[in-house]
Amino acid sequence: MSTGKLRSGYTTGTCAAAAAGAAARMLLTGETLRETEILLPAGKRLLLPVTDVTRDGASVSCAVVKDSGDDPDITNGIAVYAKVSRGESVTITGGEGIGRVTKPGLDQPVGAYAINSVPRQMIAQAVQSAAEDCGADCGFCVEISIPSGEELAKKTYNPHMGIEGGLSVIGTSGIVKPMSTEALLDTIRLEINMRKAAGEHILLLTLGNYGEQFLVRNHAALAGREVRCSNFLGDAVTMGIEAEFEGILIVGHIGKLVKLGSGIFQTHSATADGRMETLIACGVLAGADPAVLRELVGCVTVDAALDILQAAEYMEPVLDALTERIGYYLKRRVKGALPIGAAVFSYQHDIWLETEETPELLRKLEG
Repeated sequence: MSTGKLRSGYTTGTCAAAAAGAAARMLLTGETLRETEILLPAGKRLLLPVTDVTRDGASVSCAVVKDSGDDPDITNGIAVYAKVSRGESVTITGGEGIGRVTKPGLDQPVGAYAINSVPRQMIAQAVQSAAEDCGADCGFCVEISIPSGEELAKKTYNPHMGIEGGLSVIGTSGIVKPMSTEALLDTIRLEINMRKAAGEHILLLTLGNYGEQFLVRNHAALAGREVRCSNFLGDAVTMGIEAEFEGILIVGHIGKLVKLGSGIFQTHSATADGRMETLIACGVLAGADPAVLRELVGCVTVDAALDILQAAEYMEPVLDALTERIGYYLKRRVKGALPIGAAVFSYQHDIWLETEETPELLRKLEG
């Protein structure tokens, strides 16, 4: 009987380190391994299968196939290869299917292969352990490759984030947690830091496709400079403060950003809805007829609620109250650390709302 518990997997970094350690051992001993043990950063050990072993006299190559567990990871099932030869020290480079960094602010410098710091440490530790266990006094040249990496990378955020030509070898714990919020937040933080390193002074946040499309249509100079934070608005704002931006501007559809009017900064409906409750509260502040406000309770979308308010000629004062409340909660969130504003739109009702700080933040972004 299933317990319903989701199964964890292991990262590309774990696969690369395990393959490198196995290849180093086979190079030194002449044996052929079918499995290898790898030490994870947290101290846990994994025993992983080794496949596709080849030799050319001076080097040994092998692969470890990634298992992402129950996480819907596009890299699940890929073969991560390590080709190892002797060297004077431990050097780690990329081969086929490993991307290169093209923008500053990522884990590795511009021009380097996108093999992140923790996987590099794991790879070095794995081959050094092999040398110690075999009584060998030597270094290693390690080349990591993912033959399917270049094509798969086109389906990821890598090109958008400045990693070209293949996948990145990542992982901080060595373990893939199913549907990991931590992984999503790591991606948001990484892109925020990249924007800072690229010289941006104002952090531009959107929640998703609607915000990005709005920028393309109405503020073309800003398109491509935004960081998509999904439902994690509060976390992204905190990250922007930590990265020492001079200001933050949030651009998004009213269907999501209406929640800011009640101080809701995690906007996923499973965490908090409050859309109609927020509009009703704004209606009370605007002096709207209670009978009209009661009609909003049954609305499924914010635009449907705005239809009712517009027909009763309350839409404008209600939106004024909403804008003021959003501005209030944004300022309360940052506690004076920096200027913050929101620009809220709706195509259906031709709405563009700006909190107090928004015009100046837009001027700086577009200047």
